[in-house]
Amino acid sequence: MDDLIVKSISRMIIPFIQLYGIFVIFHGHLSPGGGFPGGAILGASIILYTLAFGAHKGHLKMPHHLSKRLESGAILWYIFLGLVGIWTGHLFLTNRAAGFFMGEPGEILSGGFIPLITVAIGLKVGSTIITLFHTMIEEEHDA
Repeated sequence: MDDLIVKSISRMIIPFIQLYGIFVIFHGHLSPGGGFPGGAILGASIILYTLAFGAHKGHLKMPHHLSKRLESGAILWYIFLGLVGIWTGHLFLTNRAAGFFMGEPGEILSGGFIPLITVAIGLKVGSTIITLFHTMIEEEHDA
């Protein structure tokens, strides 16, 4: 797309969209939000970049090999956190009983490992959305 207004506005608002996505991920255990909506917001920011600046620049910003590694790493991180509960003699994804620091209620570090899980979910969702979008663009150009 060669629209100067779309490119200029996108360049200005994408950092704020990404910052909001990170905020939603990290505050998911305290307020509505979490990994899924935060990851969707982050993925949408890269899709906006791709739509405004073209598929080639979008692939440069988030290459396919990086999004695949983020997807795999995020799910492995989630499974690892779940297995910590089993290793301590409890159930999968056990939080307090497994000995995680719980902190003060209402603080950012008050959910034990739940913020770590929401980060994994956010990375998984965001990278999956980006991968699917870029795959659809590639298939459209190939057809």
